[in-house]
Amino acid sequence: MESEKIKLENLNDVTEKVNDEPVNEDLILDTVLSYLGDLGLYQKLLFIGMLPFGCCLTFIYLVQIFITVTPQNHWCRVPELANLSMELRRNLSAPITASGEFDRCMTFDANWTQVLQTLQPPPPDSPLVPCRNGWEFELSDIPYHTVSTEREWVCDRASYVPLAQSLYFVGAVVGGLLFGWMADRFGRVPALVGTNLVAGIGGVATVFTTGLVDFIICRFLVGMAFDNCFMIMYILVLEYVGPQYRTMVASLSLALFYGGSVTLLPWIAYFIADWKMLAWVTSLPMFLVLLAPWLIPESTRWLIGRGKVNEAIKVLRRFEKINKAKIPDDVMEEFIITSNKQNLKERQSFLNVFKSGPLRFVTIGLLISFTGCNMVFDGLIRLSGSFGLDFFITFTLNSGTEIPALILLVFILDRWGRRNLTCASLTMSGLFLITAMLVPKGIPQATLVIFARFCINMSITTVTQWNTEIFPTPFRASGSSILHLFAFFATMLTPFIVYSERVWSLLPLLILAAIVLVTASVSLTLPETKGLQLPQTVADGEKIIREQSLCGKPEGKDEGPYQRESTKGH
Repeated sequence: MESEKIKLENLNDVTEKVNDEPVNEDLILDTVLSYLGDLGLYQKLLFIGMLPFGCCLTFIYLVQIFITVTPQNHWCRVPELANLSMELRRNLSAPITASGEFDRCMTFDANWTQVLQTLQPPPPDSPLVPCRNGWEFELSDIPYHTVSTEREWVCDRASYVPLAQSLYFVGAVVGGLLFGWMADRFGRVPALVGTNLVAGIGGVATVFTTGLVDFIICRFLVGMAFDNCFMIMYILVLEYVGPQYRTMVASLSLALFYGGSVTLLPWIAYFIADWKMLAWVTSLPMFLVLLAPWLIPESTRWLIGRGKVNEAIKVLRRFEKINKAKIPDDVMEEFIITSNKQNLKERQSFLNVFKSGPLRFVTIGLLISFTGCNMVFDGLIRLSGSFGLDFFITFTLNSGTEIPALILLVFILDRWGRRNLTCASLTMSGLFLITAMLVPKGIPQATLVIFARFCINMSITTVTQWNTEIFPTPFRASGSSILHLFAFFATMLTPFIVYSERVWSLLPLLILAAIVLVTASVSLTLPETKGLQLPQTVADGEKIIREQSLCGKPEGKDEGPYQRESTKGH
């Protein structure tokens, strides 16, 4: 009874503020949800329901690497040598480069009949010509044919792979806008269904492509689902979990469902050993989303925002039934009244953030920090095949840093703080990458890059949480969306950063190290939010920036229009 009295007092306190000042919507709903159980049976079922979406995120993001990966050893095909062993064909037809490796794109302009008679390669000073009859691929490191080997996207066509990946991220930008609008207009569940269906269709259609253009179109469709395919479900589940369990649920869902599936994906590809079958296996599960409308509740906040209070109540009643709990009638009445009033509140455009000087400055800092983390995160994934080691083992070890990094983060994030942890992990990542440039290629270099990836995992997760603690409530969702879209734009460049290793083998490491160190410096300009309440108004956000930034300004200086307006009459 005492706990119910406290809950009622909290709800009444919030309701009284509706007509006077902006309402903390989270507090209203959290108070009501507390009667249903902070982590009841339904919430646990929804948490388990995140599993297929975490796997789909992995498939949508990373399968393209495994269907386009190019074996390290390939050389010009010479029809006259077809009856010889593969090793002998390579030794006879592939010139030795200055670095001591077999040339992948040139062969001798020789009399091959004579070469067959002597079984000796042409003299090293013989004229060279580009491959005229295609290529041969040694499938020892990649034990199956991929799009790149079947369509010979190597040498002068090697840029097709990073081009397709870049246009995948163009799809991510378009999909972010489209499904963001869809989620706002039609609801979170329809958007969740739409984004996964588009990815499934694009993934299946990839199998039937025959050239570059149709392949790019299909991967563009798959890219449209990137991030939203999981994040919509992620946010939905967190909405219905009690505040004290949200960090745990958020971290565990990423660690177990995304981190676990990304570690298994290389071996799924390895044992299937067929790029078309891999595309089928990783695309068909996305059609399970058709069951979502019957299994996943719509967002109560979205229903309230759209004036569908009765439907929101139906969702809450379902929670009551499954969790065997009961919301008191008087609490429900208060909730309905508050929800109807809240629905009348006008939404604010994210562009209004830029009317506040402090928020404008911090928003730019967040854009740079989030984008830098994403570029390095993506770049390190794509470097897995660049160390001359087993591609599948290297990728697994690289991706295997996700789970320990997220678990460690749970224990140290609230001790070290957002700014200290982000700057420290980014700086360490940069130092690991610089050191990797100074050691031999192979295990030493790969080990340092894996440590860099571990640090980046911590920083990108921290920055993702950090932005939700900096943006005021009216701009929190839209601000997060803008950060993701901006990062998608920039991440279009990372496939070409990795491709630059053809110019200089260490150039990708140098570029990524520069990006991560610049990002570390920028992160120092952001305010620390450890232990602080989420800002509800622009004035709250400005106050946090003034008081918690290393270069914060004294009270009363450079007040934005929102702060000045909020202080009138006080």
